[in-house]
Amino acid sequence: MVTLQEVTQARVARVAVRRTKKRTPATWWQPVVVLALLVGVWWLVAAYYDKSKGLAFLVPYPHLVLQALVDDPTQPTFNQELWQALGRSTTVALTGLAIAIVLGVAWAVVMSQARWLERSLYPYAVVLQCVPILALVPLIGALFGYGFPSRVIVTVMIALFPMVSNTLFGLQSTDKGQRELFQLQGAGRGTRLAKLQLPAALPSIFVGLRTSAGLSVIGAIVGDQFFQRGNPGLGVLIQVTASRLMGPELYATIIVASLLGVVVFLLFGLLGRLAVGRWYDFS
Repeated sequence: MVTLQEVTQARVARVAVRRTKKRTPATWWQPVVVLALLVGVWWLVAAYYDKSKGLAFLVPYPHLVLQALVDDPTQPTFNQELWQALGRSTTVALTGLAIAIVLGVAWAVVMSQARWLERSLYPYAVVLQCVPILALVPLIGALFGYGFPSRVIVTVMIALFPMVSNTLFGLQSTDKGQRELFQLQGAGRGTRLAKLQLPAALPSIFVGLRTSAGLSVIGAIVGDQFFQRGNPGLGVLIQVTASRLMGPELYATIIVASLLGVVVFLLFGLLGRLAVGRWYDFS
């Protein structure tokens, strides 16, 4: 039978645990304050270029950029062109990212099977990362045309290396004791890969996936600027607005492109937390 003293001790223990728990302070207001300061500095710089330099199109006022994002009466067709370009760039980025994920994981799995395979194949991943994309544009255009496939190829080339390197690191970081245990049990390569290496490599794979997701957006926009044919995306729209001195529209397109990269980055970061957040601190 539980005594009054035991009940009192249990209550005291619960109160002590509650007091020792650290409360996470709210941090949402800090980025908001920084954003407000940046907008204020932006407005001052825009006023300087407008009043002193007479070059208002170089740095437009923030409210004009916001107006271009929502609905600009002076450019009635721009808003529609902006969202269509966003859809095309998003399609290119996600397609290239999907291909980079498949190729990167497969490449890393092959290299993880033997040291001689890693020494043979990994240098080419480094070369692919270091080759200037601009130098390969004429060749890619001549081989694959200047439409959707070429844009996807550029995206894959930019987003592939983080998937290869992070996946390989995760596969090779499996605990040595666990590997020896699988060997003692007579597990084959396929069993070790499926039940030990790949699950242990998931945090590293998602780190690479999040990095490649952000790079895929950059690749889609860069490829769009290189291959200025077919259905235009955000890259072409940036060049068109810059050449026509459409300051608010140019800044609006750049902001939308940046937000696309942030959204894709955060989306795959959320997927990583959902997949491995229960047993790994994926921040």
